[in-house]
Amino acid sequence: CNLTGWWENDLGSKMQVFGVGRDGTFSGEYHTAVSSAKNPIRPSPLVGSQHLDDDGQCTFGFTVNWKKFSDSTAVFVGQCFKEDDGREVLHTSWLLREKVDSETDDWKATR
Repeated sequence: CNLTGWWENDLGSKMQVFGVGRDGTFSGEYHTAVSSAKNPIRPSPLVGSQHLDDDGQCTFGFTVNWKKFSDSTAVFVGQCFKEDDGREVLHTSWLLREKVDSETDDWKATR
């Protein structure tokens, strides 16, 4: 699986991976279509790592820093699958950490 290029999810969010290094590291931008932030959504930087496998069904992970419009950070982990027609599909899970004002509010900071 080659993560380089544009990817779009079911909610309309898009990510662009600029290129994957020989060691599996990559960077790019995430263009989210959903947000609870009060500020207008802006493209946000991402950095990640891909486990390069010969079978093309690699695992990967990346972090998105929403610093351009929000006080939160998200991490994604997933795997790329090749379908019978050769199309590559990513399946991911994510965690979002929002900034809270106090330690007592820590319980509600992660989704």
